[in-house]
This record gives sequence, C-alpha cells and structure tokens, in this order.
Amino acid sequence: MTTYNIYCDESCHLEHDGEKAMTIGGVWCPENKKDEIFKRIREIKEEHKLSPKFEIKWNKVSPGQLSFYMDIINYFFDNSDLHFRVIVVPDKKELNHEQFHQTHDEFYYKLYFDMLKTIFEPSCEYNIFLDIKDTRGQKKVDKLHEVLCNSNYDFKCEMIKKVQQVRSHEVELVALADLLIGAISYLHREKVTSEAKLKLIERIKLRSGYNLTSSTLYRESKFNVFIWNGCYGK
Repeated sequence: MTTYNIYCDESCHLEHDGEKAMTIGGVWCPENKKDEIFKRIREIKEEHKLSPKFEIKWNKVSPGQLSFYMDIINYFFDNSDLHFRVIVVPDKKELNHEQFHQTHDEFYYKLYFDMLKTIFEPSCEYNIFLDIKDTRGQKKVDKLHEVLCNSNYDFKCEMIKKVQQVRSHEVELVALADLLIGAISYLHREKVTSEAKLKLIERIKLRSGYNLTSSTLYRESKFNVFIWNGCYGK
C-alpha cells in the first residue's frame, strides 16, 4: 500500500482580515520520496549561494531571489512525484454562512475536505501536515482529522493516519505549498505591487498550461485548481 504525505497551507482564510480571496491548498508526494525531494530543494538553495536553512516563502519573493524561486518552480513541474491542488474562494464577501446554518470555521473545514477529497484514493494511506498560523492551531488539527476520517468512513484512522501541525520553515514541502498558494492568492487578490511576484506567476502559468483564474479538470493531477462558486454543499 502506497503512503502519501500531503503538505497543506492556507492564505487569507480568516473571515474579517480585509482580504478579498481565500485559498487552501496542498503539495503531495509519496512518503518514500520526501527525503530525496528535501535534499534536492536544499541543493538548489546552495546552487544559488543560499543557506540550506533559507526559508522558501511567498512573502520573501524579491528581484534578488527571483532566479532561485524560478528554479524551485521548475523543479516542482519537472518532478513527477510532486503534485499540487488549491481551492480558491474569489470573494469572501459573497459567503452567506447564515443561509447555510454554519459558522466560518465550519465552512473552513468543509473547504479543507473538498480540497483534499480529490487527492484521496481508498487503496492508499495519507499523512497530512499543516502550517496553521493562528492560536487555535492544535484544535484545528484535531478537528480536521476528525472531519476527514468521518467523511471517508475511516473511523479507525487507517487511511488518514495522521494530521499534524508543523512549522513551514522546518519542512521544505510545506514551504513549497506556501509559495504556490501565495502565488494563486496574489493573483486572485489582484495584487500588482511586485514585478518579481508577477514574473513568478507567469512562470507558473507557462509551466502548468493554465491561466490560474479558471478551474482545471477535476482529475488534473499535477496542478489542480478549483475556483469555488458557491454551488456545492455549503
């Protein structure tokens, strides 16, 4: 049985943070490939005269490090073991939680499940790692594990083995998830303040073959984008 690790992150997920779009996504790979992937990412850092501990982060994308981030994006697309999926809520003001008798937190967990359900295969096992930035991190981890297992009839946690909170700067693929999700978020929040970030987004568009503003096919396995339109189960 194949075990996969899914490394998740989110951007502008809070209800009243003043940002328009909300994104939740994850990078995944076979568990037995993670060490090889971590090693190669650190080698790319060293090739660019960066410390192996240099933190990959969307907010750190700048003209001076653009060539490094371009190489990281190219590595993602060139490595057949790496995959990405993201769900975008284009405008949080359109959310009507009262109509669907839910809180924003409940919507958050539904969205996380919808992001992950396309990845899951019943014949595989999964470890999920999250970079959660608010003070209720562990409670959210425990609740998400419960929701995911119950939704997949995995009451003994045999398919979804664990959901664990980690620090993005300590886990290379959580940092890669931050980078890809940050790019999608920046695009959908219609930001134009950084030429380096815009160039990186153009490289992602080129390598993925998608405009990143429309949903990809449901089973797209390399770079899967779903634009939430309010029409399902909320």
